[in-house]
Amino acid sequence: PFDRVDGCRAPSHGGPCSPFAHPHEEPILQADPQTETPASQRHPLEFPANVLASVGTVWIFLIMALVVADVIGRDFLDRPITGVAEFSSRSVGAIVFLQLAAAVCSNRMTRSDFLLNFIGKRSAKGVVALNVFNALVGAGLFTALAWIGWSEFSSSWTSNEFYGVQGVYSVPAWPFRGLLVAGSAVGALCYVMSIPGLLKKTGSTGPADDPLGGGV
Repeated sequence: PFDRVDGCRAPSHGGPCSPFAHPHEEPILQADPQTETPASQRHPLEFPANVLASVGTVWIFLIMALVVADVIGRDFLDRPITGVAEFSSRSVGAIVFLQLAAAVCSNRMTRSDFLLNFIGKRSAKGVVALNVFNALVGAGLFTALAWIGWSEFSSSWTSNEFYGVQGVYSVPAWPFRGLLVAGSAVGALCYVMSIPGLLKKTGSTGPADDPLGGGV
């Protein structure tokens, strides 16, 4: 039997309610509904954005392993791995843009919340308007990045551009440029698809809220 709605089990020997009433019983844990975001309030692109971010995370670990292997081979075996520095430097930008969409969906893009906090104490609609304006500007900037990067991607594809030294080590440039274009396009789409959720907000709004009204 339970004495309270928080799942506290009454001890058999009497006394106050305790989650550790019996040494062989484990406390009953219940999820806090205030920390969970309802499925209806989640960003529509949350799942694909998290998949892209996971790819970027795996890529980071692969680069770390490659760098460690290169250091060991260079210092202890006198057999360095050719092209590690070039590949790692080109991977940084690709990883950033792979994880860009997840940052937008979770409302974790860097911004100053001073103005939002100041206006939020006086007008919730004003905060909503600023958040919508921020989403429009973000969508516009990332659309411009995708548009500019597309020409470079096309040129890299047609000219067979590569990084490295021909005959020693070379890697095609178009996959890296393509990821920058794709990441920018998905980021812009995430901003656009967050606007309907922002407009539905009727209560007080703060910078810690996610784009569709759920808490982070």
